Amino acid sequence: MKQDIPLLALLDELELQMRTLGCWQHEMPSSQALASIEPFAIDTLEPQQWLQWVFLPKIRAMINAQQPLPSGFSMAAYFEQSWQQQAQFSALIAVIRRIDQEVA
Repeated sequence: MKQDIPLLALLDELELQMRTLGCWQHEMPSSQALASIEPFAIDTLEPQQWLQWVFLPKIRAMINAQQPLPSGFSMAAYFEQSWQQQAQFSALIAVIRRIDQEVA
């Protein structure tokens, strides 16, 4: 678990950035929306919802259970495309890029 400390710090930073931007939600999306099988639940969730309700809990649970983490994935391109006209998300995208680098 010690090797996961940098990733945990990045996950915490991601959550903090989302809260700072005001895109952290207090109500969970429906179970149907969360059950999407599409990448990033693109058909049912907004990008920030996927980060909050799917990505963060899943990766944190894997770390806490000392399960092997997925590696070599890349999320930044999706979020760059999703938020390309929204400059306020640039710091959030920077954290996502660092997560991509950490799991490369």
